[in-house]
Amino acid sequence: MGLPFETRAPRRGVLTPGLALPPGVERHPVPGGGSRAVEIRAGDEITVTDREGGQLAEIVAFTPSGAGDAGLIGAVASGAPEGLLATLRDSVSGRGVARALAAAGFDLGAARAVRRFGEGSRPGDSAQFTAGGDGLLVVAAPGGPMAPDAQDAPTELLLYIRRADRRNFKGAHPPPDPLADPLTDRNIRPGEAFVYEVPKGGFIQILDVQGRECSDFQAFSARSLDAGTPREIDPTATRTMTGTIYPRPGLAAKYWTVDLEPLVEIVQDTCGRHDTFGLACTSRYYDDMGYPGHVNCTDNINAGLDPYGVRPRGGWPAINFFFNTLIDADHGIVTEEPWSRPGDYVLLRAMTDLVCVSTACPDDIDPANGWNPTDIQLRTYGANEDFRRSIGWRKRPEDDVAHTQETGFHASFARHTRDFVEYNGYWLPNGFPGEGTLGEYWACREKVAIMDLSPLRKFEVTGPDAEALMQYCVTRNMEKLAVGQVVYTAVCSENGGMIDDGTVFRMSDHNFRWIGGCDGSGAFLREQAERLGLDAHVRSSTDQLCNVALQGRHSRAILSQVFWTAPDRPTVDELGWFRFTVARIGDFQGVPVVISRTGYTGELGYEVFCHPKDAGAVFDAIWEAGQPYGLKPLGLAALDILRIESGLAFAGHEFDDRTDPFEAGIGFTVPLKSKTCDFSGRAALEERKAHPQRRLVGLEIDATTVPAHGDCVRIGRQQVGVVTSATRSPILSKTIALARIDMPHAEIGAEVEVGQLDGHQKRLAARIVPFPHFDPTKARAKGDYGT
Repeated sequence: MGLPFETRAPRRGVLTPGLALPPGVERHPVPGGGSRAVEIRAGDEITVTDREGGQLAEIVAFTPSGAGDAGLIGAVASGAPEGLLATLRDSVSGRGVARALAAAGFDLGAARAVRRFGEGSRPGDSAQFTAGGDGLLVVAAPGGPMAPDAQDAPTELLLYIRRADRRNFKGAHPPPDPLADPLTDRNIRPGEAFVYEVPKGGFIQILDVQGRECSDFQAFSARSLDAGTPREIDPTATRTMTGTIYPRPGLAAKYWTVDLEPLVEIVQDTCGRHDTFGLACTSRYYDDMGYPGHVNCTDNINAGLDPYGVRPRGGWPAINFFFNTLIDADHGIVTEEPWSRPGDYVLLRAMTDLVCVSTACPDDIDPANGWNPTDIQLRTYGANEDFRRSIGWRKRPEDDVAHTQETGFHASFARHTRDFVEYNGYWLPNGFPGEGTLGEYWACREKVAIMDLSPLRKFEVTGPDAEALMQYCVTRNMEKLAVGQVVYTAVCSENGGMIDDGTVFRMSDHNFRWIGGCDGSGAFLREQAERLGLDAHVRSSTDQLCNVALQGRHSRAILSQVFWTAPDRPTVDELGWFRFTVARIGDFQGVPVVISRTGYTGELGYEVFCHPKDAGAVFDAIWEAGQPYGLKPLGLAALDILRIESGLAFAGHEFDDRTDPFEAGIGFTVPLKSKTCDFSGRAALEERKAHPQRRLVGLEIDATTVPAHGDCVRIGRQQVGVVTSATRSPILSKTIALARIDMPHAEIGAEVEVGQLDGHQKRLAARIVPFPHFDPTKARAKGDYGT
């Protein structure tokens, strides 16, 4: 399922998604529920694409005089732009468009909209227009907040413009708009260095305009320069203080001097791959490579800093943003092309008055800049700006960068902790210092705990062929799934490797909700619908549904006090294991939610789904009702202990795209005998089951040392497996692990050793045992706590 203008990079046989567009083509994403305004010129070719299908597009074209005129793009209007007007009120992107329209004096209220797509449109459907004159084009992907039991999530549109006159072309990747009103906005060409001053609290944005371009950065304490004792960022001191190769947004985000003074803090980073080991490029390097006299960053830095009395150096230690280096197994420094893509940037905050220097690296003789040095954009902003911490991520390589988001429940949990870590594109609580990881753990095992699981990916699967699509794409038998029921299952590729695991909710006869761990599983469903020619639609709804899990023996008692259900829906007390209900807080007029009896802890538990706008009210109602029962918040660190004890799989640990469900310990999700129809990966799974190579097992380890994910498992010198997850179990008072072992050595009771260091110099004695290690009959998850 291709999209218009997806192209190969110029280099033969090398694909670089997201880096190349045809000459003269610009790409402008329109977020679901939002809008975008772009200037157009006579003769421009306009393409609007419905990326996921089923999304209405409202398009308004304005003449330079401010009049709405659909004829400007050769179309016929079909009514007032009601959906577009809603986006201007309710979305961040829309409010930006509203400000632009107001500043230009355009009257959207008098305009008429061109409508395309909507119900029934397929993923990748496109509409083409040609601009008959100059003007402003506004495109909206309207859609309001999705109720938790509805399936009408607004999704993204893509706007492409092929410029008729290349003089109007802003470049395949023009510099993105500033984050705020910049104090400095300087384009740095390859082979240039720019020196600038930033006061304490100010922000510095170093932006890779075209992608794959490195930028050396160095910062001095202005106070140290005034004193004649220059102190700049020291990479070794920084690695020592942070415990990381380079800082990232979060708790270890600062760059330090040798006097252990923090100079700058990373606030946002959309690339996440930089260098702190090598020098800025030097004349010596180019001389030794046979390019004497080549312009280089070190000489440029020396020249720029000379007015400040900084002694020139033969090689400048610098933070080389976007330079891709790593340390290999033999301790060598390996370099490759940068990971950065067009528009990637790093945003820093000055922690004292600074003198800074930034370069655009001129290296064109190796992969450091993708063989093609390009521009760096340098912007600074005032200390009064409010920039949130974020780590950039992309669903697919060709997608625009998305920033780490706060879930709907973020503010509620932030009342109890500041320890948040990035997980799957969101900030999630890692721990709650007031309780401690063990306190959170015991609250879940003995009483009740609440955690944020909103980063789980949600997809609405609807249409006459929705069941057929799900039946093909997941391993469980969807024909046996009743309305109101939930089932845990796997999604496999044709080779039997797991794409994802998750749960399927049957919302109605022809409607399903898939909740998995990654965006790739939703993309896979959409691709299979297209390939098989099925009348089924797959729409992303992650941003429309956030969820908390309430886990522990008192979870049912708490929720039954908070939520009301209609007579035709089961109450919380009536809800069976792996069933869901639609409920409201308090009564018929209350906030709507979906409650499922599911969880990831091995305890009696439930998940509560709501729209992000209602998350605060949902959390407060549960929290208040839970206090008499000892309700505590639960972070990711404690959750990891709980799920390992309960033998629950985690992506990237127990499974990946080369691991089948049998090897991941969830073979029960593949009913090859009772599900007789074909499904994705069936033939490979039949072969793998008949001739198994590896098995997931439990380990008990005779040491308090906890192995790491990836540690080898050996018998003598021979490696027979690998540790997938491990922890120290509080309730068992043992070190336990899950491990994937070669079949000839996977017998229960077998003695093995976990290798550390090089796998031979340190060994942990262990034996293979059944798993789950704790509550193997799952009695507690079924609500049976005995007396």
